Amino acid sequence: MAFDNQAFEGGFADAVYDAQTCFRALMDALANPGTIQPLTAETQPPLPLTPELGAIAQALFDHDTKVWLDSRLAASSAVREWLAFQTGLELVSEIGEAHFALVSDIAQMPPLDVFAKGTSEYPDRSATIIMALDGFTGTQALQLQGPGIEHVRDFAPSALPVRFNEQWAANTALFPRGVDLVFAAPKTVAALPRSTKLIKNGN
Repeated sequence: MAFDNQAFEGGFADAVYDAQTCFRALMDALANPGTIQPLTAETQPPLPLTPELGAIAQALFDHDTKVWLDSRLAASSAVREWLAFQTGLELVSEIGEAHFALVSDIAQMPPLDVFAKGTSEYPDRSATIIMALDGFTGTQALQLQGPGIEHVRDFAPSALPVRFNEQWAANTALFPRGVDLVFAAPKTVAALPRSTKLIKNGN
């Protein structure tokens, strides 16, 4: 595959250290659902791929990783080439085959139940959906309960998938199967693992 020059630029300045820092932030976010973790590792990928999505991709993806891109990202040859060069990933068009999904437009993303949910024998063969958003000061807070949360935790992302309450209830009912969600905002990251339940949602 021939790469445009843009594909060679904008990756981690220190590949090992930055990948470790980003991975640690992601693990902290998944272990403590709804908490906002700093994402200090920086990338400069071609738009519409955000710096945060780029950093997470570099930290998590390799040549064994199957990744689905939403329509905005998939339409950009510069994005596809950057991800391929920086990570070695395998891009897939069949959403159910993907280990990870990158979403730049939450309002247009497919329903959660079309992503890989794992099997009873191998629940880890499920998808992690990584979504770009503006921040964590939304007008309606979710109330979360579950592992990693002592009592109840408020979480207010600036955007959520359509009919999120219904979709997430169906997802958590599949536990230990089900998808995990990562929310990537400017210089921050948060997560909702499949074990987290909602006790209130404004949507």
